[in-house]
Amino acid sequence: MVIRTVKAASELTPDFEIIVVDDGSADGTAEIADELAHTYPQVRAVHHPTNRDYGAALRTGFHSATKELIFYTDGDAQYDPTELAVLWEKMTPEVDLVNGYKISRADPLHRIIIGRIYHHIVKTLFGLKVRDVDCDFRLMRRRIFERINLEKTSGIICLEMMKKITDARFRIVEVPVHHYHRAFGKSQFFNFRRLFKTGRDLLALWYALVIRREHMRPGVKPLVQTAADPANRIYPTQRP
Repeated sequence: MVIRTVKAASELTPDFEIIVVDDGSADGTAEIADELAHTYPQVRAVHHPTNRDYGAALRTGFHSATKELIFYTDGDAQYDPTELAVLWEKMTPEVDLVNGYKISRADPLHRIIIGRIYHHIVKTLFGLKVRDVDCDFRLMRRRIFERINLEKTSGIICLEMMKKITDARFRIVEVPVHHYHRAFGKSQFFNFRRLFKTGRDLLALWYALVIRREHMRPGVKPLVQTAADPANRIYPTQRP
């Protein structure tokens, strides 16, 4: 996945970096990420000492990014990095975010049903018009994170992010992207064991963003101004 992303990015621009966020993985991910960073000068690995969940990994990645455009996707290869070119083409000066949406979701039937119900509920509750709130294949301008903050550590961070971006009136365009079956591993988001917690988090987020509109109040510190966690290990610490 990382090697394909290096190739895809290099075909678009010579000025890029790739940040691999290791969220406290218990397998060989940390070693592989460091080896990739050692092999490819554009790659940097950031390691959480313990698992902090999906939202925390995204926040670390966004905070670590240094370029004017930020693209992110999951590391499980359910999206094709070469389709970054489709997003790149749509990132005109008038656009702040190019949001992918899944042409067809390649997941088990129960996840497809849960996902459709979830999207209908959140689009109604939060007043969102994007076709796919949770398609983790997005190209964004850095200035987004110079105005908004992200607080959630779970997978609900995607909803938090899209609501805050929409309310800040950033300009969004959408493009279709392919979604593939997961070759290895098992998703931890929206399985039946976590439905109750997801529902509870969803209601708390709705109250904070729709009723209280806390993110629209003055004095909110944007993500780029928050401090990085000193417990994170970064490899390499400096490039020669």
